[in-house]
Amino acid sequence: MQTVLAPIAYGIYLVLILAGGFLAVRSPSLVRALLGLITTLFGVAGMYLLMAAPFLALMQILIYVGAVSVLIFFAIMLTRDPRGEAGREARSDGDRKRGLQAAVCGLLPAVVLGSFIWKHRIAALPLKAEVGLDKLGETLIGPYALAFELISVVLVAAMIGAVVLSFERRKSR
Repeated sequence: MQTVLAPIAYGIYLVLILAGGFLAVRSPSLVRALLGLITTLFGVAGMYLLMAAPFLALMQILIYVGAVSVLIFFAIMLTRDPRGEAGREARSDGDRKRGLQAAVCGLLPAVVLGSFIWKHRIAALPLKAEVGLDKLGETLIGPYALAFELISVVLVAAMIGAVVLSFERRKSR
């Protein structure tokens, strides 16, 4: 039963990743693009679950879907023009041509790399011994504690930057 469900789950997560990525790239609205990004990040968390890495899946959801997405949402809301998107023009043939060129440029490397990997498959490598969460926690809090502190400083700086930009835009009006 597990051998049947794994490819189905892989397909579902793959569709989530591709559909979310397409929505994030093609949506004219920043909020909808953010929803596409969140969908993609959930799909990546599902892929971590398929690789038997539930801790990474949880961290993906907590850090990226939770913290980073909320930060991006606040930045969008704080820097958004209060008049909305009234000046948006209709799509022209040039936009469609550029969209087709972008699709070709995006699919061409994927097809070339995919065919290369398909032709030159290698046997699976043996896995290393699993590291327990207690050992991982000790390592992250010990020698890598500075990295965690720097990540939080970067997130706070990005939020402060969004607030400053918002106030500057409101002052100039």
